[in-house]
Parts: sequence; C-alpha cells; structure tokens
Amino acid sequence: MSDALTAQTIHISGHNGDDIEAYLARPAEQSNRGGVLVIHHMPGYDRATKEIVRRFAEIGYDAICPNLYWREAPGAAPDDAAATARAAGGVPDERFLGDAAGAVAYLRALDSSNGKVGVIGFCSGGRQSVLTACHVDVNAAVDCYGAFVTGTPPEGFPLQVGNLVEDLPSLKCPLLGLFGVEDKYPSPENVDELEQILSSNDKDFDFHRYDDAGHAFFAPDRPSYRVAAANDGWEKITAFYGQHLT
Repeated sequence: MSDALTAQTIHISGHNGDDIEAYLARPAEQSNRGGVLVIHHMPGYDRATKEIVRRFAEIGYDAICPNLYWREAPGAAPDDAAATARAAGGVPDERFLGDAAGAVAYLRALDSSNGKVGVIGFCSGGRQSVLTACHVDVNAAVDCYGAFVTGTPPEGFPLQVGNLVEDLPSLKCPLLGLFGVEDKYPSPENVDELEQILSSNDKDFDFHRYDDAGHAFFAPDRPSYRVAAANDGWEKITAFYGQHLT
C-alpha cells in the first residue's frame, strides 16, 4: 500500500440540503475501499482533526470531516467558530444527523467505495459518533471518550445536549469504545452504565479503558496526551475498521 494521498476542502449537501464545508482525504492508489466519517471535537474543525482525516487516508480509507460549525461561522478560525457555536448552545442533534447522513452518502457515492462506512468521534464527537450509529446506516462506530452518551451535563455546561440512553437500543452496528479511567465526562460510572445498556440490548461492542489517562488522551498537542494509550487506541481502531470496513 502506498502512503500517497490527496486532501482538499470540498462542499457537501448536509441537513435539509444545506451546502456545508468538509475536509476530504483519499488514498492516491486505485482500489475499492471503505470510508470513514470523522467527527470533530468541541474545539472544532481544526488542524488536529484534519490530521486525523489524513491519517485514515494513509491507512487506506476515503475519509471526510464535515465542518459542523459552518452555518454559525463560515470561514472563521476554528477557535472563533467553536466559540460562536457554543454561544448558540452547540449543534442540534437533528441537524448533526442530517450532516452526518450527507457525509456518509458522499463517501458511498465515490467511485472507490466498497459501500462500507465507519464513523469515529472524539470528545463531543464521540457522543455524536454513537448518535450516528443509532440513526444512520453505517457499518462500524468508534467512540473516543464521548461525554453524555450516558449521564447528564453539569450545571452551566455550554452545550444544550442530553444523553442517548433512549437511542442506544437502536444501535445499528458494532461499537468500539476507548476511555480514560481518570476522565470525568465520561466517568468510569458513565461507561459502566453504557456497557450495561448495550449488554442488556444484545449489542455488539468492545470497550477498552486506559489507566493514567483522562479526557483527550489522543490529542498530541495537549497536556492530556498519553502516548501508550493513544498508540494502543490507534492499533485497536485500525484492527476494528479492518474487520468491519474491508
């Protein structure tokens, strides 16, 4: 496999047919392959997220990340766009699902597509990855420390979100969950609750919890970065998608 790839900013059709910005990366080689929808974290559609999109292309997938804050702040710097979106209460779940469905449809329409699409999200995107897996036709989902899949936001939390307890029985595909034991959102108790709900509904899932890791342990540009946990997490993500998207 060659590590040559192309990456570019494009526009796709999102919720209600809205034109939204997205970042697309693709392997240069001609092949039939799966696609990956990358959901950015609360800080937004930033350089770190685009690096993740390119990483999936280097692994061998077509990968796309829609800019969920495009409507609130088209063309704005990531920090400014994120602040604008937070001030508005965040991205409504219904609108997000429309954008996610549009991105999945875009991946499946590519001439290289084998018809299989995975979804992955970090932080708020982890919650949205699970939400996608409950309502959109995808083949595999990865939740990297998504807050409020279970549990409730603390008082004063800037986003208007609820948990996904009522959605979880509708989970449509296998779910890989990667969590830090020292995280507060989600806490180990939140992960326990999620595991219990999925087990009671006979869902296909695989969870891994990392000691000495809290929130955002995948982020190499943050003090929260944990090398061992992140490296092991990427190995598990690669194997998981290799099983379900090829």
